[in-house]
Amino acid sequence: MTKKIILVDMDGVLVKEPTKEHEEAKRRTMGRKGRIDADVHWSDVPDIFLDLEPIEGGLDAFNKLFQDYDIYIVSTAPWGNPSAWTDKRKWVEKHLPIAERRLFLTHHKNMVVGDYLIDDRLKNGTEKFSGKHIHFGQPPFENWDKVLTYFDQYAQI
Repeated sequence: MTKKIILVDMDGVLVKEPTKEHEEAKRRTMGRKGRIDADVHWSDVPDIFLDLEPIEGGLDAFNKLFQDYDIYIVSTAPWGNPSAWTDKRKWVEKHLPIAERRLFLTHHKNMVVGDYLIDDRLKNGTEKFSGKHIHFGQPPFENWDKVLTYFDQYAQI
């Protein structure tokens, strides 16, 4: 029997957004190396993704789902921040070594085939995804415990 495929977004699903302190520290560091405008979005600050914290329950949930599903990470890296592409890979290697070589970086998540996509936003192809979108952070999927409950009770392996 073929396992169902789950795709999991990173930012806002597995990875917390930076705190204001973290963002400001990165901006100060970059200020010494080059100019970063204050109106630049946090995701465009170089090296910002490397040391972000995991979302509560996300790593344990990923590891649990890994046992019964074919699970991958699918994320969008800001085009204007080349370090983000490498930083996201390094984050996965550090926090989810079982996901080695299971990372897709794309601005078109709908082009990645899967049965489920766990994502907190409706952008970058999520809105066109052909499988079931699990809208993380929104009822009834407010947190990882509720997502796991869904897969335990309703999803078919």
